[in-house]
Amino acid sequence: MKVGFIGLGIMGKPMAINLVKAGYDVTVFDFNEKSIETVVNAGGKRGISGKDVAEKTEVVITMLPNSPNVKAALFTENGIAEGLTPGQTVIDMSSISPVASKEFYAKLKEEYQVNFLDAPVSGGEPGAIEGTVAIMVGGDQETFDKYKDLLLVMGGSATLVGGSGAGNVTKLANQMIVAVNIAAVSEAYSLAKKADVDPENVYHAIKGGLAGSAVMNQKSEKIFRGDFEPGFRVELHIKDLQNALDTGHEITVSTPFTALAMEVLQSLKAHGLEKKDHSAIANYFESINNNKLQN
Repeated sequence: MKVGFIGLGIMGKPMAINLVKAGYDVTVFDFNEKSIETVVNAGGKRGISGKDVAEKTEVVITMLPNSPNVKAALFTENGIAEGLTPGQTVIDMSSISPVASKEFYAKLKEEYQVNFLDAPVSGGEPGAIEGTVAIMVGGDQETFDKYKDLLLVMGGSATLVGGSGAGNVTKLANQMIVAVNIAAVSEAYSLAKKADVDPENVYHAIKGGLAGSAVMNQKSEKIFRGDFEPGFRVELHIKDLQNALDTGHEITVSTPFTALAMEVLQSLKAHGLEKKDHSAIANYFESINNNKLQN
């Protein structure tokens, strides 16, 4: 199968490489030339535009920062849509607004006779590298069935959760839970530290109980080391929570804990930490409680 991949960032680059390693014929495009070179050196092929990639492939995967980026990649001059022919498929693995996903689905279906899946992921850079991300998919059953094996090269699971936009609704739910979870973990560790109990000992004592979670396991080590180099950047989590809050407002759902988590992330951005990993939420609690969680 000939696969196009557009967007070779922290997540997209290792995902594209995993497709190459699995034997797919992969043509890539990105504005970052070094990222293209990395995938080409792994066995991929170089595309010169979204249009070029679409013309050379059966299915085009996008992995981009937000809704406007996906829209631009699809519909601007020399974009993906200009190279599509009826029957092709676009799989957008970006985390974007469900409303935007539905718009792209409808436009590609009606004007180009092209299939569209929204298929955002969870698992961060380690999951992208290892091919173990969880993939949440919205779209048609037939299209999902056709490309499920392709998705499972990049992920440990791929679940069709509903029609168009459902994948991104699920991703927003995921991001809400992750943000509040990191905040709760950080707040609890701050309490322990102030009470002269080693937070790392607290982690080992409770990780196997009801409070344990994948978030706790993945982020505690970074918090204890004070290592906030991204996996998943604060600014991207802000984008996801903004989409969650906007969606909640549109459908009249109250999301107070998400709003609180958003303000914590905005505080980090105000202090210049927007490029750091979202585990830097711990920095907020260190600051307001005047203590350090590292030994």
